Amino acid sequence: MENLVNIVSGVNTMWMLIAAALVFLMQAGFALVEGGLTRAKNAGNILMKNIMDFACGVPVFWILGFGLMWSGSGAIIGTLDLFTGAVDKGYDYATLIFQSVFCATASTIVSGSMAERTKFKSYILYSVVISAIVYPISGRWIWNGDGWLAQLGFHDFAGSTAVHMVGGVSALVGAKILGPRIGKFGADGKPKAIPGHNLTLAGLGTFILWFCWFGFNGGSTVAMLDADAEAGIITHAAALLSSRVFVTTNIAACLGAVSTMIFTWAKYKKPDVSMTLNGALAGLVAITAGCDAVNQWAAAVIGIIAGIVVVLSVEFFEKRAKIDDPVGAISVHGVCGALGTILTGVFASNDYLAGAEMTRGSFVGVQALGVAAVAVYVAIAMTIVFLLIKKFTGLRVTAEEEVLGLDLTEHGLTSSYAGFLTDPEAIQPSVVVESEDSAPVTRDSVEVVHKAHPMPDSDFKFTKVDIVTRPNKLEDLKVAMNSIGITGMTVTNVMGYGMQKGNQAHYRGIEIDVTFLPKVKLEIVVCKVPVASVIETAKRVLYTGNIGDGKIFVYDVENIVKVRTGEEGYSALQDVE
Repeated sequence: MENLVNIVSGVNTMWMLIAAALVFLMQAGFALVEGGLTRAKNAGNILMKNIMDFACGVPVFWILGFGLMWSGSGAIIGTLDLFTGAVDKGYDYATLIFQSVFCATASTIVSGSMAERTKFKSYILYSVVISAIVYPISGRWIWNGDGWLAQLGFHDFAGSTAVHMVGGVSALVGAKILGPRIGKFGADGKPKAIPGHNLTLAGLGTFILWFCWFGFNGGSTVAMLDADAEAGIITHAAALLSSRVFVTTNIAACLGAVSTMIFTWAKYKKPDVSMTLNGALAGLVAITAGCDAVNQWAAAVIGIIAGIVVVLSVEFFEKRAKIDDPVGAISVHGVCGALGTILTGVFASNDYLAGAEMTRGSFVGVQALGVAAVAVYVAIAMTIVFLLIKKFTGLRVTAEEEVLGLDLTEHGLTSSYAGFLTDPEAIQPSVVVESEDSAPVTRDSVEVVHKAHPMPDSDFKFTKVDIVTRPNKLEDLKVAMNSIGITGMTVTNVMGYGMQKGNQAHYRGIEIDVTFLPKVKLEIVVCKVPVASVIETAKRVLYTGNIGDGKIFVYDVENIVKVRTGEEGYSALQDVE
């Protein structure tokens, strides 16, 4: 029998460790979502915050929070029990790391709502307080067997309230005290769209979070095997429960994304990308409380409701409450965390209610009570924390620092994308290459060779023609220019808009004042080919009759210089060796 128990304990510990590793990877997902939905000038700051809330939060949870949350002996004494052999070290080490990564998730949620204007040192301070005290106390109420909510029958299987709503309420308080980003609201109080710089990063982050949620919810079974002591056999009830949790979690995420897509499509006339990403996360957050207690159809309904509510919630906080939340953390985690916890009572299966010995009405009441109690506690605690930080260290960066970007002002980082778009070494001013005798070759040592070309009897007028149009017209335009004798041209990808300010577009439910549209700019210098021919040919190829066909700009050119040879004027346009 002892061998049987050891086998079951070993497998279950391994399952917790695997799940803990998956939940840890959620830090990467949060970093990518937050980084993608904010501006490039703050990307480094966001990465730094997401790594440091884990690196700083875990030690204080290890020292103080874990014992406060789980031990009956008190905070520090409870943690010491773990390392002095007073408890089963193997299993409880697994519990410690599993709970540590959950704690880090709660604190990192706050980062998104307060992004782009929070002092880095202040962020670390409140992240540490959440990990040390705020999260452990409410977690004890819910998950520790002697917690008052646990004794009432409150059910939050993997943390819709204990993790996500705690983070969401903290985010709400912080964003309210901090105030909106510069330029977020106009003089009339209407919100203005501040689009994120990279939806690809946000999308990748969402997929990572979705993947890791299988560890977040599925791992909360904390077991894969059970031992029947009387029969002396191993049963697979825990594995079946974990499988059920995987399925309900995935269904809710899928339907959350689908319902958000359909809802924004109907509301904004286009399916909103960033909102749909939030819809998937909203479904995941909402199902987290009851993923073990609801049937599959109920998981689908919870996901659909969460996917619609998250859109309405984001609009409410921006348009009505005037709270600036760049990533929607308040709505995704706070609102949908509370919603999912209450809906667990509404949609709990009859089998679960029978096992809990509760009526549906009483269960809904307990769930609502738990949500309200935790929300009030976290709101009061975090208000005190943020106000103290604001008073003694300051919470917000200066206006100048915010405009310049936190990468530069908080971390001395010129750009998180340095070297990605331009290579700094490509613009070094002096040494270019070395000659065969190793003597450096510079621009000053280059011999300028003036090649003779037959000049025309009369001076030619040089004219530059710039054509700005749609990218899909480039190939046709190139062929047409070649057909009239234009052989030299330069093409640049550009962004722009005309009097219409681009196509009408929305970002997270807010109409964008100006939309830069992708364009190409074709630059041509002509002397022999008549300018009128270039213009008429371009008009013929580009015309569709619709807004956005493009524009043609004509300039006089004073001179032309070929860098390689130093030739000027007409000769500089010739490519004869």
